[in-house]
Amino acid sequence: MRELAVNGIPVAVSLRVLKLSRQPYYRWLKHQVTASELVEAYRANALFDAHRDDPEFGSRFLVAEAHAAGEAMCERTAWRICRDNQWWSVFGKKRGKNGKRPGPPVHEDLVKRDFTADDLNELWFTDITEHWTDEGKLYLCAIKDAFSGRIVGYSMDSRMKARLAVNALVNAATRRGDVAGCIVHSDRGSQFRARSFVHALNEHHLLGSMGQVGAAGDNAAMESFFALLQKNVLDRHRWRTRDELRIAIITWIERTYHRRRRQVRLGRLTPMECETIMNPAVDLAA
Repeated sequence: MRELAVNGIPVAVSLRVLKLSRQPYYRWLKHQVTASELVEAYRANALFDAHRDDPEFGSRFLVAEAHAAGEAMCERTAWRICRDNQWWSVFGKKRGKNGKRPGPPVHEDLVKRDFTADDLNELWFTDITEHWTDEGKLYLCAIKDAFSGRIVGYSMDSRMKARLAVNALVNAATRRGDVAGCIVHSDRGSQFRARSFVHALNEHHLLGSMGQVGAAGDNAAMESFFALLQKNVLDRHRWRTRDELRIAIITWIERTYHRRRRQVRLGRLTPMECETIMNPAVDLAA
């Protein structure tokens, strides 16, 4: 307005063209930051400081921390501020970004929620999980054999790129040897729709399969494994470095889950015992 007035255009004319009222404009010109906006800014600063110190806290915990810092507010106000600024707990539900949805599947659903197999290397499940460390996130892509329950391949990285899934698939195929015709079932994540992952499937003569959008039950076998991992490793304590968490995950998979955790559906056998009975020549050190 001031620039237009300097050029000889009256403020009244500019307000009329912009369909603005004179009184609110002059009131805003005198007090550009209202008292309520200032209060909101102080509250947001207190919530942000608490969220930065403890990323696992949700809005209900953050409001208590803000109150201790001298900025009292109701839970609804704290939730609204956190929502507007995308300050979510790291343990909260995953939220889509910018309204984007998973793209179309590159494979049909060959499993149809039938998570059983009659032999080794007939059906594999795969998915990706993540967890925070003081250095940042660590991503894990794991592949599970439907028959024995063994994690036949996995890969970890600081970034959730297609190579994470490709490395896990190559690791599984290398360990198992002849895997031609095996079905590899996943969700519709971009890592599993990437050309490099599809190329790796074709290179090892594997068959891709994908579940429906937003249907966690279509990959329940991997969800159950990740739930065990979350309870037994990830949530045990705070992890300082990615390497520390990486070693803990590998140790739990190879020593506890494969060799000590007996499964009812396997007749109280461990995955390694099941595979040894099925194939005495199985590589126990793999």
